[in-house]
Amino acid sequence: MTLTGKGIWIWQLPRCENGDPEKIADAAARAGFSHVLIKVANGMLAYNVNPTNKKDLVPPVAEALRSRGIQVWGWHYIYGFNPVAEANIAVQRVKQMHLDGYVINAEQEFKQPGMAPKAAAFMKQLRNGLRNTPVALSSYRYPKFHPELPWKEFLSACDYNMPQVYWEQAHNPAAQLERSLEQFRSVSPIREIIPTGSLYKTGGWLPSPSDVSEFFHAAFAQHLKAVNLYVWDHRIYLQPQWNAAASFDWQRSVVQTDIAEAFFQALNTHDPKLITNLYDPRAVLITAGQTVQGTAALQSYYARFFTETAPESKFAVTGYKSNGNTRHITWRADGKTHRIENGTDTLGTRDGKILYHYSYFRPM
Repeated sequence: MTLTGKGIWIWQLPRCENGDPEKIADAAARAGFSHVLIKVANGMLAYNVNPTNKKDLVPPVAEALRSRGIQVWGWHYIYGFNPVAEANIAVQRVKQMHLDGYVINAEQEFKQPGMAPKAAAFMKQLRNGLRNTPVALSSYRYPKFHPELPWKEFLSACDYNMPQVYWEQAHNPAAQLERSLEQFRSVSPIREIIPTGSLYKTGGWLPSPSDVSEFFHAAFAQHLKAVNLYVWDHRIYLQPQWNAAASFDWQRSVVQTDIAEAFFQALNTHDPKLITNLYDPRAVLITAGQTVQGTAALQSYYARFFTETAPESKFAVTGYKSNGNTRHITWRADGKTHRIENGTDTLGTRDGKILYHYSYFRPM
């Protein structure tokens, strides 16, 4: 089953809308989430089971979500001490609740010596039981920092890679996502990436609402099919951040966003890297005063553009025409100290990227 759109992780169901299945499903639907990932196992044990009366809390939530057209995935923190038993509980939970997919959460325990065979044993047992269920790996954002983790053993039997792109103690999600994607391009085997971003607080740090928006815009600009946030449990502390996630209409963007619209969405983030992601590496930008070619030069150009030419500006399209691979756009920019009324650009594209760009404007 293909995974697209926005998703959110749940750790402890009682901490989400007081565990009420209908309220969880209604909130997920209002926020536009296409999938919800619920913790269903920890090690060799089932998870989100009431410890007092042994009632399984997951099935009624899964049923309520599915009734609203939302996919339900289960996730599972594994330790590797008994990989066959861990795989067996995973298979049992997925089949018991007819889950749409399953996520392996493997972290520090699998960085110890001798864990590669255990990862392989886990995956073999898992896949013997879940032959047709999509499986994903959730682990560290930067594989170069964690070479001990048995990436190959896990990813070889996975359909998706869900790196934890948590920009904790910082506010640069687009840059961290780009770095994560770049590093995973050299990790074999390569799997489709669905990154997970920060929706939690820790100590005195929490993501800003603009961080969440930037993360979604960056994922979309990278042509990723889906994106996740961790974790619903902290919604009570992060309502503005939740609202930022809810306001990003992923499906509308997928259906309607043209390269020109994506370009102006990126302009309004004021992030040079996010903008240059839309260009072919060999792209040429020609203005009245200069010719700029290549990714590094384009990033430098936009860094200056945002600090000198159009600082703190909001960009808006005023006219648009499309002809094959060419886009003709008129635009304006309004800032606190600068204004542009007469922007006129032509974008030539190839394979969904900007190959050449003619831009004329006169600041006022």
